[in-house]
Amino acid sequence: MRTTKEIKIGNISIGGNNPIAIQSMTNTLTRDADKTIGQIKQLEEAGCEIVRVSVPDTESLEALKIIRKNTSLPLVADIHFDYKLAIGAAKYVDKLRINPGNIGDEEKIKQVVNAAKENGIPLRIGVNLGSLEKDIEKNYGLTAKALVESALKNIKLLEDNNFYDIVVSLKASDVPKTIKAYQMISKLTNYPLHLGITESGSLFTGTIKSSVGIGSLLSQGIGDTIRVSLSADPVEEIKVAKQILQSLNLRRFGVEVTACPTCARSNFDVAKITTEIEEATKHIKTPLKIAIMGCAVNGPGEAKEADIGIVGGKDSHLLYKNGEILQKIQENEIIERILKEAKDEHQN
Repeated sequence: MRTTKEIKIGNISIGGNNPIAIQSMTNTLTRDADKTIGQIKQLEEAGCEIVRVSVPDTESLEALKIIRKNTSLPLVADIHFDYKLAIGAAKYVDKLRINPGNIGDEEKIKQVVNAAKENGIPLRIGVNLGSLEKDIEKNYGLTAKALVESALKNIKLLEDNNFYDIVVSLKASDVPKTIKAYQMISKLTNYPLHLGITESGSLFTGTIKSSVGIGSLLSQGIGDTIRVSLSADPVEEIKVAKQILQSLNLRRFGVEVTACPTCARSNFDVAKITTEIEEATKHIKTPLKIAIMGCAVNGPGEAKEADIGIVGGKDSHLLYKNGEILQKIQENEIIERILKEAKDEHQN
C-alpha cells in the first residue's frame, strides 16, 4: 500500500494512514454569501468533509470573509488567473487550489507560496488537461505524460521556494488518461493525491465515469481524497463519493442496502421494497448492512453476510439478523420489520 505525506486541511488530515476524505465544490455564486453558506450546510449534512468555493473576483473575495465566519468545514479557495485573489484568500481558508498553468509566471506563484506560508495552509497543484502550460502541451500533447510533467514542474517550483505542504491532482475528462496519469505520478512523489474525473458530465454519465476512474485508482491503493465532479446538485457528488468508498470497503457510511437484480424467481417486489428501505433509512448514520433477496438461490448467503436480511420464499419469507434466521414473516410485514430491526441496531 502506498503511503503518502500527511497534510492538514483545517481539522481534517489527508495522506498517511488517514481515511479517504470526501470533497465537493459549491456551484453558487460565491459573491452571494448567504446562498453559498446555505449550500455548504447542505453539503456538510450530506457528509462532505472539505468544501471548495471558487473565488473569481473581488466581490467573491469579500464574501469569503463572511463565509469563513459561518462554516466550520475545512474551506478551500479555488483560484484561476489572478494571483492577487489567491494572496487575499489565504487569510480566510484552509487550503488554496491553483492551476499553475493559468496562475501566471514564477514570480506570481512565488507570492502565492509566500501567502500560504504566512497563513500556514497547504496548496493543491490542480493540473487539468484542458489548461496545460503551452510548452508542455506542445512537447507532450494532450496526454497523461503531459499531466505528469506539468505536475512535476510545479511541484519543483514550490519546493524551490521551500514549500512542501502540497496536494496534487491531475484531472482529465478522459478516464483512461486520468488513471494512467495518477498511476505514473504515484511512483514519482509521495505527496497526497486528490482524485477526480473533471467535466465528467451529468448525474448519470458523471457517476459512471467517476466511479470507474476513482474506483479503479482507489482499488490500487492510489488516492487520499476524492471529489466527484457532476453537472448536478453538489449534494449528489457526496452521495456518489460515499458509495464509491463504501463499495471498496474503504469507509462505511450509515445504511448500505444490497439487493438482487430480480428475476422470475423473486417471491416479492424486490425493487419496490429496496427503494422504500433506502429512503426510510437514509438518516441513519450507524454503519449497517441490509440485504433484500428475492429467492433462496443466493439469498441465504447474502443475508448471513448482512446485519439484517430478508430472503424470499413461496409462502413466507425468512428474516435474518446477524447471520441467523430470526423468524418467518409475510410480504406485508417486510418493510416494517426491517425498519424496526434497523432502528434497534441504530439505538444500541
